[in-house]
Amino acid sequence: MTEMTARWFDLRLAAGRLVRRRRHARQTPIVPPANVAGRALTTVIAIMTFLASLTVGAVTLVSDSAGRWENDISREVTVQVKPEEGLDMAAALQRVRTIALGSAGVTDARILDDAATGRLLEPWLGKGVDLDELPVPRLVVIGIDAHHPPNFSALSQTITAAVPAAELDDHRGWVSRLVTMARAMVLAGIAVLSLVMIATILTVIFATRGAMSGNRQIIEVLHFVGARSGFIAGEFQRHFFRLGLFGALVGGSLAMLVFYGMSWWTETNRATPEADQISALFGSFAIDWQGYVGVVLLIATVAGLTAFTSRLTVIRQLEAIDMISPVEG
Repeated sequence: MTEMTARWFDLRLAAGRLVRRRRHARQTPIVPPANVAGRALTTVIAIMTFLASLTVGAVTLVSDSAGRWENDISREVTVQVKPEEGLDMAAALQRVRTIALGSAGVTDARILDDAATGRLLEPWLGKGVDLDELPVPRLVVIGIDAHHPPNFSALSQTITAAVPAAELDDHRGWVSRLVTMARAMVLAGIAVLSLVMIATILTVIFATRGAMSGNRQIIEVLHFVGARSGFIAGEFQRHFFRLGLFGALVGGSLAMLVFYGMSWWTETNRATPEADQISALFGSFAIDWQGYVGVVLLIATVAGLTAFTSRLTVIRQLEAIDMISPVEG
């Protein structure tokens, strides 16, 4: 009995020295710094962060576009004059412009000339379109006061009464559908982001449990001879924080490169129909500084969440060991 007590005492002293060395000197960590499981977790975190960063950027881009569309409809509307037999198009356009300028809430009214109309039709009809030979509607662009807009119903009735071939289009129905779609995409992006974060948390939990299983004997000896749960959890926390930070930096940086590449492509191909369509919907397809800040915050969140999840998992596993040990004894 005395010999067993002496051995137990020696074991506690040895474990105590091990704990002190781990606290105050460089030593082999409890969790191996580089192994297959660690590299796999880093890759998974990089992929998850990449997808989450794309979601953050897309949500920012769509949200900004929706705001820009709403601002556009608050600044101007158009009047379309359809060509009819015997209609003097030039006089009709001038009559519409005069009526618009005389209405309350209108700040400007301009007639789109042949060159501007040709540029609008160029993606479909090509260059050099002769508008005199085609029954093409003509437009009058009316600038409105965003703070004190006109009565669109009354303005439409006045213009139609003076020029029956004219039709006021305030774009509200079309833009309203686009804004609704954009908001739905934002909600879907938030849902996707939440799912990615949940998947990341579950991955870290399984990886932490796997690391504990691989070092179970060392952990149990340290724990039973007096090493505090916070010390052991801190070792795992620092290890998984480094893995999470590296993976998040790789994934977030790749996502930023994707958005930069798309912005560069739309800028260098602005004259093409494809780039024009993208620019019409999303501007230059570049996220602003808020989007990049969001990606940086996401990287920090993923790294912190990885460390916190690992620490919490270790503490709970050690609590489970404490509950099982008295029963086994």
